[in-house]
Amino acid sequence: MRLSRFFLPILKENPREAEIVSHRLMLRAGMLKQQAAGSFSWLPLGKRVLDKVCAIIREEQNRSGAHEILMPTIQSADLWMESGRYEAYGKEMLRLQDRHERDMLYGPTNEEMVTDIFRAHVKSYKDLPLNLYHIQWKFRDEVRPRFGVMRSREFLMKDAYSFDLDFEGAKAAYNRMFVAYLRTFERMGLKAIPMRAETGPIGGDLSHEFIILAETGESAVFCDRHYLELPVPGEETDFSDDAAISGIVAQWTTPYAATDDMHDEGEWEKVGESDRLAARGIEVGHIFHFGQKYSEPMGAKVLGPDGKEHAVSMGSYGIGPSRLVAGIIEASHDENGIIWPRSVAPFDVALINMKAGDDACDGLCERLYGEMGRAGIDVLYDDTDQRAGGKFATADLIGLPYQIIVGPRGVAAGEVEIKNRATGERETVSPDSVIARLGVA
Repeated sequence: MRLSRFFLPILKENPREAEIVSHRLMLRAGMLKQQAAGSFSWLPLGKRVLDKVCAIIREEQNRSGAHEILMPTIQSADLWMESGRYEAYGKEMLRLQDRHERDMLYGPTNEEMVTDIFRAHVKSYKDLPLNLYHIQWKFRDEVRPRFGVMRSREFLMKDAYSFDLDFEGAKAAYNRMFVAYLRTFERMGLKAIPMRAETGPIGGDLSHEFIILAETGESAVFCDRHYLELPVPGEETDFSDDAAISGIVAQWTTPYAATDDMHDEGEWEKVGESDRLAARGIEVGHIFHFGQKYSEPMGAKVLGPDGKEHAVSMGSYGIGPSRLVAGIIEASHDENGIIWPRSVAPFDVALINMKAGDDACDGLCERLYGEMGRAGIDVLYDDTDQRAGGKFATADLIGLPYQIIVGPRGVAAGEVEIKNRATGERETVSPDSVIARLGVA
């Protein structure tokens, strides 16, 4: 993509309304435009990151055995009345009526709707286990939306829902999602720590939040430092092996870890003083097991091997991709801007032409642009006539993993400069070795 043709509305000044780093940098880098309180348009640079985050989530959900569907944003209030949550949910739910005066709502979550889908189509235990997920926009009428997309009213959510015959099956489903989440966040360059959590309005008796540590985190967290060294399951993980998956979960839930709400001073004192890590954290995922909370009142039952009907045991599993983009920035930035992990970067490389209009510089840039594109490396080519300082500032602000700098002196010497955005390290290489140095995406 040529920067001269790319819609990238950079802001030179810090927006006054931005209270935290991610909100400030997302606005400055032209990733977002705020439309109303807690409501944002995702501009091309931000949308590219959001799509990459969603792609990783999809791959790991599919790998774990979940199946993707897509449910509506507007739901019938009748379903929520069946479960008993319509009145209990509170003012965060946006209630409305259609032209026929039927009560509707803009979905804040989808337990009722997915239970309705299940009960309409699944009748036998032989069709279990089943896990259905979707990635869909949701709305919660937050009393005070703030921190950009970190706490917005409209947000993108991946929510998965598992259905099993009994608690043992449901626990295995819960464990599979637990491990899938570890892999998902690792692939995005994040170290997420699972912590026991309150279930809130979702309900249930088993719940974990996945927390990334960040100085600007919204809540206090307490954990054993050993979490920072625990190995994340690899690509070879066999999600059909319940015993192996359970072992991974046991390894990741044995050391102490708790949010402020669940913190137990007595248990904390048992952790060696040198191993205690008290910090700030950002929630990037939340998983729940709630048993028959929805299946019982809504009649989601299957015929079991004993010939009797059983209300299925359920769980739900959420990741907010839009919130996660901000979380990645909070965990990975410096005074100059964003530092994207390559897996979610909007482009792999910023190709900077230091003297656009110079035949030699233009020629080498065009050659590199074409070669990298054919090698599968996604390039944002700064072919504008902006001054060098402005080009460097833009490249640092949007945080692409590498910058390739092409200037008249380097071209004359048969060299280009490569800058690693994360480390700041620079090296001079021949144009022929650029692709090998970057690696094929």
